[in-house]
Amino acid sequence: MTRFFLSKDYIHTGSLILVNGEYGFVGKAAEELVPIQEQLSSIKIQRRAAVLLSNLIDNIHGWKSIIPVSGWRSFKEQQDIWDNTRKESGLEFTRKYVAVPGHSEHQTGLAIDLGLKQDNIDFICPEFPYSGICQTFRNKAAEYGFIERYPAGKEHITGIGHEPWHFRYVGVPHAEIMSKNQLTLEEYIFFIKQFPYGQKTYRALLGEQEMHVSYLKADPSSNTELEIDGCIPYSISGNNTDGFIMTEWKQRNRCKTELQRA
Repeated sequence: MTRFFLSKDYIHTGSLILVNGEYGFVGKAAEELVPIQEQLSSIKIQRRAAVLLSNLIDNIHGWKSIIPVSGWRSFKEQQDIWDNTRKESGLEFTRKYVAVPGHSEHQTGLAIDLGLKQDNIDFICPEFPYSGICQTFRNKAAEYGFIERYPAGKEHITGIGHEPWHFRYVGVPHAEIMSKNQLTLEEYIFFIKQFPYGQKTYRALLGEQEMHVSYLKADPSSNTELEIDGCIPYSISGNNTDGFIMTEWKQRNRCKTELQRA
């Protein structure tokens, strides 16, 4: 077993951090931000998310029809969007479709708004229908680690109106678990607490890989001590609330230690 300590700051890092009206983004988009397309150099997200998003759109031959609309935003840019939308469309509309500055997923570098390519694209509410190439993208998104973040019927949970165009990178197998169980990120963070690390895990089978997911509560007063089997590849992500989500790849005849942010 390998023993190490997770700092309290680590709670706020990783692809599974929950950013919403209650939990603000207190860190930085630490991973390198890269453009999704060279011709749209101003629209950037974290490198791993960008690579997988590009692979997904390549796979469905979607570049002729799908266009990135908004990726990473600074606090200032989010504030400007809030202020301008409120001025143009009113407070009620703004609260429904624009996150309060400091509480926007776009500040993490893990979120992307996509639109159907057309002459006029609404920056706040781009068209991304449940049909055609857009639905093909949606159907395959979980395989590449993406979820539709604000689904219809879950507004009371997410605090944001239905946004068919807003996708969030959470990684594999988490996106597929959420999709299978129709869980928002808020619900998933709560759900996975049923599987305390070292006691039981949520088991997901993806091809020949067996993946085990569990929750480790952070020590509120100090760094959190962790022991893990050095022969099992794993990743750790903070949840931005009170602990960490552990993902272990339990595959035969493989002994490799990896610590990486999910």
